[in-house]
Amino acid sequence: MTRKQRRMTMIGAAGVVLFAAVGLILFALQDQIVFFNSPSDVAENSVKPGQRIRLGGLVKEGTIIRGQGTEVSFVVTDGGADVKVAYNGILPDLFREGQGVVTEGAMNNEGYFTADTVLAKHDETYMPKEVADALKEQGHWQGEGEQAKAN
Repeated sequence: MTRKQRRMTMIGAAGVVLFAAVGLILFALQDQIVFFNSPSDVAENSVKPGQRIRLGGLVKEGTIIRGQGTEVSFVVTDGGADVKVAYNGILPDLFREGQGVVTEGAMNNEGYFTADTVLAKHDETYMPKEVADALKEQGHWQGEGEQAKAN
């Protein structure tokens, strides 16, 4: 085997190893990857029960219902669709009606979104980019025009 052939064989073997490593990493992270969805996306795509997603939008006015202990239910909206959310835990201090929220969890068989994490805005202008884009599309953006932070 010539020097050039050995070099090409080594480069090819390194490429195969790199490709296999990337494939194994993606396979291992398959269950950990969570995609963002707006309520309209959930309604259109009919998310499967048990599939983990991030749901973001605004907490609809008049929908917060506190149950026993730390149980709470509310509705997340983007103006186009609404999704009922059930959560059992301590809510962030900034959580309130009409404010932006991102929840993480899964849809259940009854059509409710069961959240295990609830995140609220941290100041008056912050909103996750995906939520801001979804609200702009629906015409419900409450930021300071296009200059508001959307990151």
